[in-house]
Amino acid sequence: MSDEVKDAGLVAMISSILGGNKRADHVAPPPLAEVPPIVPADPVEPVETSRSDAAAAKAESAPDAAPAATKPAEPIATTRDGKRLLPAEAIADLVLGELRKLENFPNSGVSVTVYGYRHWNAMLTFAPFSTSFQNATRFRQAVPDLVFKLRRFVELEI
Repeated sequence: MSDEVKDAGLVAMISSILGGNKRADHVAPPPLAEVPPIVPADPVEPVETSRSDAAAAKAESAPDAAPAATKPAEPIATTRDGKRLLPAEAIADLVLGELRKLENFPNSGVSVTVYGYRHWNAMLTFAPFSTSFQNATRFRQAVPDLVFKLRRFVELEI
């Protein structure tokens, strides 16, 4: 991160602490895609086995070997409206995944908190020096539109 970006972040933090109450100029949030989000369903992916692994698998499948514990696939919980019921952590991952598609979104130092019940909402927090003040403002302005679109497909599980 360049020194100019760090300086701008420090100036913004100091002015907010000292009561500057100056907000960044209104920046239009980037447009969001109209495509429904992809919700991970934890599919079981086949793993390629080498010859030694195949021999070990045959040895384990012998009649005297104990059966391997397999995780049964859980049915996907949905509401009467057809929305998926997901815990707050899964919704936060969806929001973060959609935000990562935006230009200049930081790879680390971002936290998404999902709160509420019927009309759940999301809040973004940034670690110091993870992004500039202007970019953080732009990303925060994009969150309400993103949450509005995700609410059509996802309901918070309590």
